[in-house]
Amino acid sequence: MPRKAAVPTVSNGSYLQGQANGRLSSMDSGQPALEGKVVLKKKVTLLRGISIIIGTIIGAGIFISPKGILKNTGSVGMSLTVWTVCGILSLFGALCYAELGTCIKKSGGHYTYILEAFGPLPAFVRVWVELLIIRPAATAVISLAFGRYILEPFFMQCEIPELAIKLITAVGITLVMVLNSTSVSWSARIQMFLTFCKLVAILIIIVPGVIQLIKGETQHFKNAFAGNDASVMGLPLAFYSGMYAYSGWFYLNFVTEEVENPEKNIPLAICISMIIVTVGYVLTNVAYFTTISAGELLLSKAVAVTFAERLMGNFSLAVPVFVALSCFGSMNGGIFAVSRMFFVASREGHLPEILSMIHVRKHTPLPAVIVLHPLTMIMLFNGDLYSLLNFLSFARWLFIGLVVAGLIYLRYKRPDMPRPFKVPLFIPALFSFTCLFMVALSLYSDPVNTGIGFAITLTGIPAYYLFIVWDNKPKWFRKLLGK
Repeated sequence: MPRKAAVPTVSNGSYLQGQANGRLSSMDSGQPALEGKVVLKKKVTLLRGISIIIGTIIGAGIFISPKGILKNTGSVGMSLTVWTVCGILSLFGALCYAELGTCIKKSGGHYTYILEAFGPLPAFVRVWVELLIIRPAATAVISLAFGRYILEPFFMQCEIPELAIKLITAVGITLVMVLNSTSVSWSARIQMFLTFCKLVAILIIIVPGVIQLIKGETQHFKNAFAGNDASVMGLPLAFYSGMYAYSGWFYLNFVTEEVENPEKNIPLAICISMIIVTVGYVLTNVAYFTTISAGELLLSKAVAVTFAERLMGNFSLAVPVFVALSCFGSMNGGIFAVSRMFFVASREGHLPEILSMIHVRKHTPLPAVIVLHPLTMIMLFNGDLYSLLNFLSFARWLFIGLVVAGLIYLRYKRPDMPRPFKVPLFIPALFSFTCLFMVALSLYSDPVNTGIGFAITLTGIPAYYLFIVWDNKPKWFRKLLGK
């Protein structure tokens, strides 16, 4: 299918088109920028890259409810094993994305890699589902956790009103959108600060846990693998929960064009981040079990708060604040990264042209950021968020599995492609099999919700032919699409 003409244009003096037609020459190509052209600047250093990955992976889950894995494994020892194995599997996936990020130096993450390997139709379906459902719903869910925990210290003796939570959540979402629209540097600096807060919060749990171990508080680790045997269905579901807790390692690949020295910094940032997160997650769970039994953990609504109340007294009031900051960091990192997917998809002609505009002075993809605001607000106040995420959680792993399978395909389709960083073939093979196995499992274990999600995803196919392939659109329809 022919793409639109590759001519950089000025729009109203306020924005410049990011670069036409998506076939943006690599920003590492050494070619001089055309006079008057505005591009996203390389402001993501190694440290900022690490903060994007860690700050987006670590959300509210590790502090609130790591009981999904324990419930499906049936024992303390098996749950810690699953946390460790999921960290290693996530590292494998991250290494695959590191190879893709160093040989395909374009932003956009999943979308770009599917486009390169399998063509425009599956790539469009991916960005279609992300824009309409997945990202607004995911942002609204993590934002609601932010709203609830930022208000927690003010409502210690009573239930927090739902309207208050949603109003504070709306303020938080708007603040993140404004921040990402205003300055890449400031959003990156704040992400670094929030990542530091997350790591401090984890240390606040790990250090007392280590002290408890030194004191001999190991009663909950005796016969660690004894308990309810994990069922054939339970163990894969535990892995599903664990992989979800680690998800976010792919976000640096969404901003590849803005990373300094991507051949070196993308693999380094990914490896350092995944080691820190995996060690932090496993030690945090070990710390919980020094003080809380498996039965108590399953009954707790917020494990970190229960842990802090037992060991830290009044200092436990600080835990909800740290959880809220952690959620805000995940919101910021997610918006920062995913807006680049929409920017690149617009550049390729798969989304309205205005989303590929860059602000002349601020050098931010402002339209691609703010397009999420009304959609997220609709989800926040009207949507059944958790049902939507259940419908579409399988879609995330389906497309990630497809991306990693695409890496294997590109090895044979384009063997001469420069690969500054290359992983052994068994790593993408194992990881893509794991992702596709989880997708098949979800179809078997929850056919109704997964079937609805599958149907929602398939709506991207007629949308592709209506919006992209159909050439003889009415004039008003073209104006609506910004063409």
